[in-house]
Amino acid sequence: MPQDRTSRWTRVLAIAVLVIVGATMLLPLLWMISTSLKAPGVPKSQFLPGRPTLEHYRAVFSSVPFARFFFNSLIVAVVVTVGQVTTSALAAFAFARLRFRGRDLVFLSYLGTMMIPTAVTMVPLFMIFHHVPSLLNDLLGTTYFRDDTWFLGRWYAGVPLGVDSYTALIAPALFSAYGTFMLRQFFLNIPRDLEDAAQIDGCSLLQIFRWVIVPLSKPALATLAVFTFMNNWRNFLWPLVMTNAREMQTLPVGLATFMDMYGAEWSQMMAGAVMMLVPMIIVFLFCQRWFISGIQLGAVKG
Repeated sequence: MPQDRTSRWTRVLAIAVLVIVGATMLLPLLWMISTSLKAPGVPKSQFLPGRPTLEHYRAVFSSVPFARFFFNSLIVAVVVTVGQVTTSALAAFAFARLRFRGRDLVFLSYLGTMMIPTAVTMVPLFMIFHHVPSLLNDLLGTTYFRDDTWFLGRWYAGVPLGVDSYTALIAPALFSAYGTFMLRQFFLNIPRDLEDAAQIDGCSLLQIFRWVIVPLSKPALATLAVFTFMNNWRNFLWPLVMTNAREMQTLPVGLATFMDMYGAEWSQMMAGAVMMLVPMIIVFLFCQRWFISGIQLGAVKG
């Protein structure tokens, strides 16, 4: 009986702690939504919006090219997510399953890049993308990589390569040492008996990767995809460095324009931030079932 009472109080205490922590995390989000719905004249320090209005959501599209910011962020985040998951999975498969001279040394060297701060590599990357267009023009004897802009119909598409290009926003993030490490550790837990059975059936390495490893690795691939999408969707510093043209800015950079040295349009900024959250929530909900589903390795019976 005393043990049951102790267990009950422990459960109540745990629930109370979780409620407090959850409320602490939700309060800034609720305040952001409330601020985006406040009518002009309502103090920003007031938590409840009073009589809510959607005027700030409409004003965001007229104050800044919000649709273009959204499009840029979506293109960058989706392409980087697909590319990074693909390259990380292929590299992880090679490090986990293939045997070649110097494999462990190469893998440790690859992991060593994780210790280098992003800010340290930012200046060399900027210099590369700044000078590569001119070098390619001189090497190939062309003017294709000059600083003139691309237009797809009436759509401004930046430049082919360099500052204000989708290439500069996407290419540096297509490879990830963290993603390779995470997937490699996951691949190592997949029984080799499944691969041996596939080899007996005549499958090549790529077929084993496609039809054995990838289907069994959906939880890990989905986790990496969500992390990659979220990190690139909300990335601020690199797009800020690599974009001068307003049409090439992403959502985090575009929303920062609501602030200046004289003040900020808080209600419009919060409205834009709320709309910015929607794709991340959709991606998380879409991949959630893979988070809670474990890999079934019971196909091999001992």
